[in-house]
Parts: sequence; structure tokens; C-alpha cells
Amino acid sequence: MTQGIDAYALIGDLQTAALVGRDGSVDWLCLPRFDSAACFAALLGDEDNGHWRIAPKGAGTCTGRRYAEDSLVLETRWETRTGTVEVVDFMPQRDRAPDLIRIVRGVSGSVEMSGVLRLRFDYGSIVPWMRRSQGHRVAVAGPDAVWLRSEPPVKTWGQQFSTCSSFTVAAGEEVAFVLTWHPSHERRPPLVDPFTALEQTLADWRDWTSRCTYEGPYRDAVVRSLITLKALTYAPTGGIVAAPTTSLPEELGGVRNWDYRACWLRDSSLTLGALLSAGYVEEAAAWRDWLLRAVAGDPADLQIMYGPAGERRLPETTLPWLRGYAESAPVRVGNAAVEQFQLDVYGEVMDSLSRAREAGIPAERHAWNLQLSLLGFLESHWREPDEGLWEVRGPRRHFVHSKVMAWVAADRAVRTLEAEPGLPGDVARWRALRDEIHAEVCEKGYDPVRNTFTQAYGSRELDAATLLIPQVGFLPPDDPRVVGTVDAVRAELTQDGFVRRYSAEGAAVDGLPGDEGTFLVCSFWLADALRLTGRTEEARALFERLLGLCSDVGLLAEEYDPGAGRQLGNFPQAFSHIGLVGTALALAAAEPEAAG
Repeated sequence: MTQGIDAYALIGDLQTAALVGRDGSVDWLCLPRFDSAACFAALLGDEDNGHWRIAPKGAGTCTGRRYAEDSLVLETRWETRTGTVEVVDFMPQRDRAPDLIRIVRGVSGSVEMSGVLRLRFDYGSIVPWMRRSQGHRVAVAGPDAVWLRSEPPVKTWGQQFSTCSSFTVAAGEEVAFVLTWHPSHERRPPLVDPFTALEQTLADWRDWTSRCTYEGPYRDAVVRSLITLKALTYAPTGGIVAAPTTSLPEELGGVRNWDYRACWLRDSSLTLGALLSAGYVEEAAAWRDWLLRAVAGDPADLQIMYGPAGERRLPETTLPWLRGYAESAPVRVGNAAVEQFQLDVYGEVMDSLSRAREAGIPAERHAWNLQLSLLGFLESHWREPDEGLWEVRGPRRHFVHSKVMAWVAADRAVRTLEAEPGLPGDVARWRALRDEIHAEVCEKGYDPVRNTFTQAYGSRELDAATLLIPQVGFLPPDDPRVVGTVDAVRAELTQDGFVRRYSAEGAAVDGLPGDEGTFLVCSFWLADALRLTGRTEEARALFERLLGLCSDVGLLAEEYDPGAGRQLGNFPQAFSHIGLVGTALALAAAEPEAAG
């Protein structure tokens, strides 16, 4: 039986990440980067597509698990008839090569353990050649080489193209396994001491979380979300991937399966806000710098997403040998949406750079000229239809959210020039552009009969993205059109109180068959909109329901199916955790006014 998506926990080294199930199996790991081919792909197929399980012999799911302290070190515990054992999984921040370390600890009694390592390179399609060298197991296929060793040494043997082990741990004993990847044409990298690496990894996370300045309500959930965002950061460049997975389905058995191992410009503004609000200025500056490098060039060539290092080519292909999570096919690698025209990203970029400037992050000298160039392109193209925030694969439309974000771009330019009049730029010109966009959206994107903004000009469909209208400053929260939009979204787009992106007839909009779950970030947006429109207690109640959807280790996917009570979509999802942090901090800020 397929484990639920939220049965997995995340470990990583700030360049890639692995998912570990409650049964002690690592079912997903891409090496050496987030977007590299997976060597464990059982998550999207079966055990023959690669996994690494260490667990008590004959045991099923664990008794319990948790992260050690505020870290990304996972502790999974089994209480058996003969004793209790713990498996500690982590990936130390690398100097050179990525290491996956698994330490088996005897807690009480004596427990017989079983291990199966099944390496399958290139997303589960290639069986490597295994050999012994210097007391280690070595797997090689094409460009990939992986070394496995244990301390103290444990007897291993080959069986059905897998490496098996069996050993016993008693109370107080520890056995460590280290899996190290490197390019097959290079020499094996220096060995790491697994026990020293554990202490250093815990110290690294302890140091990082100590920088968090937030001390308000829901702090544990906020810190766990911030740790998750840090884990999804590609350390060499500062880029943050949307998720470490591909093709986890938005509908079980459906085709809405996408690769999220890339960095979306759309996430940039809210990510910056979350990091800055919690005191992580260094991370915010690194993300800002990634953003500037990624968008540099002709504004007409601006993409909605890039690779972790700013790569532009993300061709979409399918992997037919993988059956998909819960038979949800096709499994996709790359993302064709990279070719789409999405007007809103110009607003996201302008807002992000404006936030960074206001937060005191030193401005790069070329950044303002780049912004002016983006704005000049937008001035000529904002009237065009686009694929919009939700990356529809149907016809282009005049999406209201896209036009609102075009207004944001002009507005942030005006604000910057008003604050720094010495900068080059025609403030009167950008004010006129801002006013023109605003007037058109209010005329063509608003339904006066139903008192709500709609998804697109002339459409009756609603869109959860219109909940952002007061948050970005397009209209004040007490404007009757804002209140009406919030009420309409609640009435027409919620399922069990959680928010869908748009109506169930969305296939007519997005050009795809099937359905999807409620979108978690949209539900956080509703909580934010309720707070802004004076309904703070309702906002808090919704937020606490959303917290209740977090997995046992505090993680959120992209979506939630209220009927089945399970998470859906790629996991864990940066946007969901950004929403959690933003709403928690906003509710904390609202507490004095609620008390008053």
C-alpha cells in the first residue's frame, strides 16, 4: 500500500534533499543537486526503482519519530518485543561530496536490524555495477559513483541486485552507515566521521535557528517552516526550490503531476518577506542576489522559473518506466510552463527588490537600471493576455491577478522614486501607468452585481489570487469591493473551510482533465484577508485548522483533500510554508489591536 505523502520526512544538506518514510526507507534522493536524476525513486514507482531501508527485522512502520531539537536531523524509533532502537538520518552540510548518514542506536534491550540498499541511477532506470573496494561497497554506472561503508563494519552481501545487511544492536551501541556520491571519473572524496558529522550538523542548525528573531505564538510551527525553507535553499547560489520532488499528484491517479525542483520568481516576494520578518537578512540578501542574476538580460526573455543556479533551459519530458505515485502518471521531469508568459512575475520581481531595499539590504548598483528596463517592457505589454499565476495550459486570458501585479510593478517604482528622488526615472510616467492599470482592473475585472473581483475580464469564475488585492495594496482592506471578494471566495471556493484555486469547473480554464485538492497557500491567503478585513478571530481559527494539517514532523505539501483527509502535491512545498510563516507573524502583530 502506498504511504501517504505526509508519511515522509525531509532531510537535506542545502544542495539536495531526501524523503524518509515511516517504515525507515529513503524513497527519494537526487544527487548531487535537487534537480539531478534520482538514485532512489521508489516514491514514484516501487522498490525496484531504488530505495534504502534500515529497520528492525520484520517491522513495519515506526512507533514514533521527530526532529532532534530545531534541526533537520530525523530520529525514527521502533519499540519491539526485544527492545527499542532509533535510526538517526541526516545529511551534513557538505564540503565537497554529498553524504547521507544513517546511525542506528540501541536504546534498550537488543534488536535485530535488517538493511536493504537498492541503488538505481537515472530515476530508477539503471542498475549500477557493484564491487568491493577498501572494505566498502562501490556502485558505478556512467557518471555516478556511490560508496557505502559502516562503522563499525557490518557484513553485507549482494542479493537481487541489492546490498543487504543484518546486524544486532544492544542498548548503548551505535552502528553508522555512510552513503557518499561523487562523479565516477574522480577519486573517492575524503571520508567523513559520521559521529562527528552528527554533532556538527546539530550545531549548524542550532546556530542557524538561534538567529530567528520571532518569539510570538505558534513559534514551533514557524521555526519548522523556516527550517524547511532553509532546507530547500540551494546554498551555492541562494536560490530556493519550490519543492524537492517531482510529480507528486494533485489528484490521485490523475495527470496533474509537475516537476517543482526549480525556483519560481513568483515565490520571491513572499519568501523575502518571511525571511526578513524572522530576522534572516543574510538569506534574504542571497535570494535577492539570485533573483538579480536570474532576471538579468532582455526583459522580453524573463522566465517565470529558473534552475537552482539560474539555468534557463528546463525542458519537460516524461519517464514512462515510473508508474507514478499511487499510479498517477505521467511522471514528468522539467517543466514546460517555463515557456509561458505570466505577467504577474514582473510585479513579483519589482515588489521583491522594493522589499529588499526597504529592509536595508544594500542595493546593487545595476539593480535599479534593471528594474527600469523591466518596467519599460511591462509598459508595452501589460494589456496582453497571459497564462497567469496558475500556469494554465489552456488559452491565454486577461487574468485579474496578473493585471493587479502589473499595477504593483508600477506602484513600487513610484514608491522607490518618491523615497529616493535622486534615482533616474520618470515618476510622473509611472504614476500615469499605475493609474491606468488600476482604472482598467476596477472596470473590467470587477463584477458589480455580485460585488466581487473575478478571475479574468468578462468571466464569472472566481480566483483565490484576488484575496491578495488588499495585501499588495491595490485597494484598502475596508473597501467594499475587497470585503465582497473575500466573502465570495469563502462562499464559492471553499471546501470544508479550505480554499480551492478556482472553481471545480477549472478544466475549462486550465485545459487539463481531472480535479485537484484545496490549495494550502490559498487558505493562508484567506486567513490573511480575514484578518485585514477585521475578522481576526475567524482568521486565527482558520490558521489553527491549517496548522492541524501539518504532518507529525510539521511538514506541508501543496494541497489538501478534505474528503480523504490527506495531503496532495509536491512535498514539502515552500509556498505552503511561506504562507504559514506570513500568517503566523501577521496574527502575532494583530494581537495588541485585538486586545485593545
